[in-house]
Amino acid sequence: MCDYMGPLRIPNIFFFMFGASLTLALLSGCGNSATSNPTNGNPTSSSSSSGNPSGSATCGATGSPSANSASASTIDVVTYHYDNLRTGQNTNETILTPMNVNSTKFGKLGEFAIVGRVDAQPLYLSNLSIPGGTKNVLYVATEHGCVYAFDADSIGSNASKPIWVASTELPGEVPSDDRGCGQVTPEIGVTSTPVIDRTRGAIYVVAVSKNAGGSYIHRIHALDLTSGAELFGGPTVVTASYPGTGAGSSGGNVVFDPSVYNERPGLLEFNGTIYTTWGSHCDQGAYTSWVMAYSADTLKQTSVLNLTPNGSDGGIWMSGAAPALDASGNIYFIVGNGTFDTNLTPSGFPSQHDCGNCFAKTSSSAPLSLLDYFTPSNTVAQSDQDLDFGSGGPLLLPDLMDANGTTRHLAVGSGKDANIYVLDRDNMGKFNSGADNIYQFIPGELSGGEFGKPSYFNNTVYYGAVGDTLKAFPITNAKLAMTPASQSPTNFAYPGTTPSISANGATNGIVWAVENANSGVLHAYDATNVGKEFYNSSQAGSGRDHFADNKFITPMVANGRVYVGTPTSVAVFGLLP
Repeated sequence: MCDYMGPLRIPNIFFFMFGASLTLALLSGCGNSATSNPTNGNPTSSSSSSGNPSGSATCGATGSPSANSASASTIDVVTYHYDNLRTGQNTNETILTPMNVNSTKFGKLGEFAIVGRVDAQPLYLSNLSIPGGTKNVLYVATEHGCVYAFDADSIGSNASKPIWVASTELPGEVPSDDRGCGQVTPEIGVTSTPVIDRTRGAIYVVAVSKNAGGSYIHRIHALDLTSGAELFGGPTVVTASYPGTGAGSSGGNVVFDPSVYNERPGLLEFNGTIYTTWGSHCDQGAYTSWVMAYSADTLKQTSVLNLTPNGSDGGIWMSGAAPALDASGNIYFIVGNGTFDTNLTPSGFPSQHDCGNCFAKTSSSAPLSLLDYFTPSNTVAQSDQDLDFGSGGPLLLPDLMDANGTTRHLAVGSGKDANIYVLDRDNMGKFNSGADNIYQFIPGELSGGEFGKPSYFNNTVYYGAVGDTLKAFPITNAKLAMTPASQSPTNFAYPGTTPSISANGATNGIVWAVENANSGVLHAYDATNVGKEFYNSSQAGSGRDHFADNKFITPMVANGRVYVGTPTSVAVFGLLP
């Protein structure tokens, strides 16, 4: 089963976009008409000043780029949790230190106002040349189907309106409704964290919308980093079929039904390909387990894999975490509860190709294929009880040397059973009905299920499970400690917390964590001892640093600023003036 995001009410606001001497074309919902796109068989955006089409989404007003120069920065945050290992560490942070992150020197600087809940992690580019100058740019995508580019250095000024804003809805469309389910509510637009390719000049976004006929449409967009215009003949409508007789099949193929899926995990890019992984929408309808690959240059689908083609369920949601990638180009993700074939082939793979509830390792080259996997020995019982492995996301550890001098390639993951599984990526363990054949198993140290993902810094793995403290597990000789070396003074209620780490190399490590409370709370802990708290956003008087809570957001740190998504904004924290 997937997660509950909580309610939100959003007004429709009409605006158009401009900047410097450039009048910019908007997507539908922001003031444009549509033209035919023969390449991908659906409309794309074009310039118009006729206003907002009836029934379309609106995303807010834009402003002229500020005249100030970009502050010195070298960090780009182009993907979920900073890197494809999904470590959650930014080791290029030179401004924020343990000495200045306190309630006297550090706090909320302001908020970038947007339309729609921010469930996707914001992204960041340094020193991008745009009309009006060179800027550090913050990119934000929302559940209203909006994508924004802000001058990251303009917070608190009159120029803090977006440089550009684009709507992913086409004329006559609105964001998807919640389809009678509280998982993502009251509307669904962009849930997954986009990915940026600076060389191609594009931010890739997957969005869902609903047309006047009541049909749901998922599309993959490539938006120009400097203008928000559609690139590469996009957007492309997501469709798929795969050989199988499982849920939703027809004529010997399982078919992708857009009404029952949501693209929750973040996007992955590798070697000119964009990878998407699909979760169900609140376990409703007949669904299976999809992975799809698209060309970053044409947005054409290049390969499809289904991991429960002859069964059912197996949605990939991972609380919004993105698939991970190793140095050899192998992709890793964790599948939710679903059919698993306990009858195995001689090589240990499910005989009917159904790998629900699996920590999967797949190829990145076409055709996509399952290379290895692990699922717990009680996997069928877990799926029957909705104790899916895939409630949490993957972490790949950097190469580690064990006590015998052997280099280990390890992955870490946890789900609703509250166990920590450490896997050898070269031999993940597959399925064994008698006992789990894995590298390391740590039971009993998490107080609840994992609805986020662990993070890594400086030979330590950090966990923030449901109803638990933030815990630090040091690594020695390529083994995690069986008990945490330190833990935070704060317990994190549902859904726990997904930590991010900022540091300058191996020094000045700070662990950032957002607490789900009546008002969200941003915490900063000493990475060497998370029992020591440097700061939290409830410390300053008069509610100076308060912000509205958004349950599943992970804080993003770049160039001395901490960005936290809320239901109506991105709150920005940094050194106080």
